[in-house]
Amino acid sequence: MVSSNLPLLIFCGPLLAAAIVFLLPSRGFFLRLFEGAHLASITCVLVFSIMIFGRVIDGENVTAFGEWFYVDSLGAIFLMLIGVVGFLTGLYSLSYIRHDFKSGEIDGGKMKLYYGFFNLFLSTMLLAATSNNIVMMWVAVEATTLGSAFLVGLYAKKSSLEAAWKYVIICTVGVAFGLYGTVLSYANGSEVIGNSESAILWTTLVAHASSLDPTVVKLSFVFVLIGFGTKAGLFPMHAWLPDAHSEAPSPVSALLSGVLLKCALLVIIRYYAITIRAIGPDFPQLLLMTLGGLSIVVASLLFYVQQDLKRKLAYSSVEHIGLMALGLGVGGPLGIGAALLHAVNHSFAKALLFCGSGNVLMKYGTRDLRSVKGLLRVAPVSGLLMIAGALALAGFPPFNIFVSEFMVFAAGIKAGHLGLMVICALFFTVTVGGLIQIISGSVLGKCPEKMPKGDVGWGALAPMVVLCGLVLTMGVAIPQSVSKLLQNASAIVLGEQSSVAIVAPWQAQPEAAQKSESQALPLALATGTPSQTETNP
Repeated sequence: MVSSNLPLLIFCGPLLAAAIVFLLPSRGFFLRLFEGAHLASITCVLVFSIMIFGRVIDGENVTAFGEWFYVDSLGAIFLMLIGVVGFLTGLYSLSYIRHDFKSGEIDGGKMKLYYGFFNLFLSTMLLAATSNNIVMMWVAVEATTLGSAFLVGLYAKKSSLEAAWKYVIICTVGVAFGLYGTVLSYANGSEVIGNSESAILWTTLVAHASSLDPTVVKLSFVFVLIGFGTKAGLFPMHAWLPDAHSEAPSPVSALLSGVLLKCALLVIIRYYAITIRAIGPDFPQLLLMTLGGLSIVVASLLFYVQQDLKRKLAYSSVEHIGLMALGLGVGGPLGIGAALLHAVNHSFAKALLFCGSGNVLMKYGTRDLRSVKGLLRVAPVSGLLMIAGALALAGFPPFNIFVSEFMVFAAGIKAGHLGLMVICALFFTVTVGGLIQIISGSVLGKCPEKMPKGDVGWGALAPMVVLCGLVLTMGVAIPQSVSKLLQNASAIVLGEQSSVAIVAPWQAQPEAAQKSESQALPLALATGTPSQTETNP
């Protein structure tokens, strides 16, 4: 492990930008200054996340402040999601919020609130991804609620205010269960290790997991799964998600779905790693497969009947979080790697579509799919990007979701859960039908009369083009650095030296993987050489 100031420096941009925005008046020249501070902030987050990513890829686990901050391969995955998706949605925000300001949807005061809380929200998610202190980890997830609730209720309409209150109440109550799990884990570790200061660190708990009390570990994981599963949007704790994601400004919806849900999932994975070392994999895997399967079944049906574009996308998030939980529940290097890859892939695809919903709102002034027709004729570039995003989310090749979905199902079949995989696959076809409806009815349909033609500005389109490029890249040829990171992260979760080479079906395997013993999976996955990354922190 290498001590570095990078995990601390990454907070400087968002916190400084938030301070500038909140301290300055919301009029005239200062509105442009808000945008400048915001742009500098998201750029700093992207740059520092890339720097940390580079160090972790080189085999260095980065720590700071007496190991209270800790970034390994697992944390680096989610840190990069915050950096990349946060930057692109933040960039998209500049055009989106400027449009809302010009159209009278918001005033200078609300613009100030937006940029201030957007950056505070970023900082809380960064804290969740970099925390090694389990109490601070809980505080960070709780703080994400407070940081984003004002963004959900930004428009101050009855529906948005109701969604914000529902979000705060459900998530606060839910995450309270996570606090119980955190306290139980700390008490258990403190008793076994005999050092109360060290027992508060996740790295210490996972290293001594085999010595922990099995009964307390079980209780702790149940509380953690309920608590942080509420924030992740797992069924049946998902009730806040469709309202919050649909009422928030579109860039915030992209950030909520693309990053926030994954931060809560990261905490669950951290405790999952402790639990499988302490009591074996059967108990946590059964819980995860149950909640994951139920999330897929319920969300797919609710997704299909929605006519509100953003609510439709929100229910899709519940479904895909369920698929990630299913991959974790299947377990093994392939199941864990598939779940982590799907977290990355879903973030890019969903951010693309939520930004696309923002373009729809700017052009049509409504989210009702019955009123949105002929997007491809009215705004051609937005229409093409929406088609790409919808096909990606539906799991069509060569887009990225196809790769990770196929991996999850392949892992489930390999683990002997054929019946469950078939049921989940059938319900995914319901979602595919709903996405095809969006393409055929709203994107390709006949545009309304007197609808002015002309796309939104390139300030809104450019981030979407980049996201679309990432969706295609992760589907066609997963970068070697990302594949290596996913392998190492999977090994960290399982506490094993072995890992699985993760590549697209049509992508050439790494030379080391080709020389190793094949597991004969049709996805071109093979057992790789032992990871050189230390798996026990």
